[in-house]
Amino acid sequence: MASTETTAKDSGDLAGLEAGLDALETVQAGRKPFRQTFVEKIFPPVVAVALVLAAWQALVSFKIVDDPTKLPSPGAVWEVVRQAWLQGELLGYIWTSVSRGLLGFFFALLIGTPLGLLVARVRFVRAAIGPILSGLQSLPSVAWVPPAVIWLGLNNQMMYAVILLGAVPSIANGLVSGVDQVPPLFLRAGRTLGATGLKGTWHIVLPAALPGYVAGLKQGWAFSWRSLMAAEIIASFPDLGVGLGQLLENGRNASDMAMVFEAILLILTVGIAIDLLIFSPLERWVLRSRGLLVKG
Repeated sequence: MASTETTAKDSGDLAGLEAGLDALETVQAGRKPFRQTFVEKIFPPVVAVALVLAAWQALVSFKIVDDPTKLPSPGAVWEVVRQAWLQGELLGYIWTSVSRGLLGFFFALLIGTPLGLLVARVRFVRAAIGPILSGLQSLPSVAWVPPAVIWLGLNNQMMYAVILLGAVPSIANGLVSGVDQVPPLFLRAGRTLGATGLKGTWHIVLPAALPGYVAGLKQGWAFSWRSLMAAEIIASFPDLGVGLGQLLENGRNASDMAMVFEAILLILTVGIAIDLLIFSPLERWVLRSRGLLVKG
């Protein structure tokens, strides 16, 4: 009798535990109210930007920095941006750099992904070029601009070469890191089910390594963008068009700090926009697909 009661009690405890786990896994299907989204996602960065602008304006208004050639006011920078927009030049600056950056990153993705898989899966290749990839990742992107100009000349091919040399090591190393973190149990289970060779790589290794791979892509884009800006600043040439890096260099040559700040703010804005529009959604999708992020 006591045994029956104990069994019933254990069954009840298990049922309660299962119910609790089900409750934890239950996801609210509805969207968050706009007010909650505004408070959590929109309001904090708006406040941060407002504080920076207020501090900037205070430095100018209270004559802490009283030389406009060193620190223009936010209004002066905004006027330069507005004039560039009215003259139809602003979008041209942005598109010149963004188109180069995205196309160069796409080429880096095509090269870095198979290279990362090769390094991660072939022991001899890892021993041969693994340390070189790590060294290339730590090398400043600006170091590649002079040899690229000498090898390829002042053209778009030079820009893409600098982007590739800056981004490929980050993408490859991110994928290597992701593959290294794949549990061996997954690989054994895949082999048991017949997923070997390319099939195992496509269906087992890549999905399991996706978090590390996405982190590598995000870092690779950052290196791509920085490499491109370095190339545009150093290797200026009329036939290349005026991108954001060239705009920054033009402001320096003209001693126009308002133009310099315009270029800096545009470079920062594009970097943030690409992250918010492409990499943050991709990162959330990866986390949500693994149950690490609640949809809502």
